[in-house]
Amino acid sequence: MSRIKREVPGPGQESVWDYPRPPLLRVGHESIEIELGGQVVARTTTSWQVLETSHPPTYYLPRAAFAPGTLRPAAGHTVCEWKGRASYVDVVAGEVVAARAGWFYPDPTPAFAALRDAIAVMPAGMDRCTVDGELVRAQEGGFYGGWITDRVVGPFKGSPGSWGW
Repeated sequence: MSRIKREVPGPGQESVWDYPRPPLLRVGHESIEIELGGQVVARTTTSWQVLETSHPPTYYLPRAAFAPGTLRPAAGHTVCEWKGRASYVDVVAGEVVAARAGWFYPDPTPAFAALRDAIAVMPAGMDRCTVDGELVRAQEGGFYGGWITDRVVGPFKGSPGSWGW
């Protein structure tokens, strides 16, 4: 981390550089809303956050938080060394389709068992995501699904030049 200038968290903030590796799973009770195609596709006050060194939190919502018909199975799988094999979903709102914008773990590793079938989405693929009314900023890079709010400081993995962090 010698070339990385860690931001100092202010009151009520946390640094992603204090998150552990392997990642930590934390239960959240913030108000979460996800909008696509001008519709609220998910709303909940129950979530799980995956917290990993240098990454903003990735939020996972209960499948029941999504409106009926807004999740459609999508092709492909990936593997996370910590959570297991992920499956993908398209997020659908009317005629708007965010292809492979969501993912879940049908059979997660024991440390992440609480995530079984919980859905995470790429905030960059949605019209908007909010946490307690605050607009989420998407983690850069197109590969990571972190949700950046004023509660976390970086720098965040995903920006140009951060691949080797």
